[in-house]
Amino acid sequence: MSWIITRSGRKFDLARPTADMVDPADIAHSLSMQCRFNGHTSSFYSVAQHCYLVADLVPAEHQLAALLHDATEAYVGDLVRPLKEGMYLYYGNIGVACVYAATEERVWQAICQRFDLDPILPASVKHADLVALATEKRDLMPEHPEPWPCLNGITPAPDQIHSWTPATAAIHYQGRLLQLLSTTHRARASA
Repeated sequence: MSWIITRSGRKFDLARPTADMVDPADIAHSLSMQCRFNGHTSSFYSVAQHCYLVADLVPAEHQLAALLHDATEAYVGDLVRPLKEGMYLYYGNIGVACVYAATEERVWQAICQRFDLDPILPASVKHADLVALATEKRDLMPEHPEPWPCLNGITPAPDQIHSWTPATAAIHYQGRLLQLLSTTHRARASA
């Protein structure tokens, strides 16, 4: 079996995803129910809220890409960064790392087609993702003396993170997504 059933009751084929299988409400719901850092945070903090924060940190023209930058996780879940990086270092382009990466890439392509996005994320989104990570480390993670090399030279956002409940995160995420779709040339993607 290569498919899952989404919150809206849609069949989403991980082996052959299409833009028609991608639903904004499914993405908002799923990301709002997934906790960042495998749940090792001081309070529940969803992937949806993380994406919302990243969208706040980029120029207006990149906000849709920022909001959707982790949308694949609504369909394939997430692996913590050290595991994902370790799999690629250890396994290279074979085995489980290759299967996960290929599946995630197929899903990303379907999402990009659905929302008329360039599959290559803008540099501002990649930088904002790191700023969000630094902010999350500061506000949500326990103190630990060892630095995170990926955050060298990255300054956290000035505002403190206040975690949202999953329901609040879903509402904010979906509202922002629909607002961005209706106020850009991408409005046709929401039809």
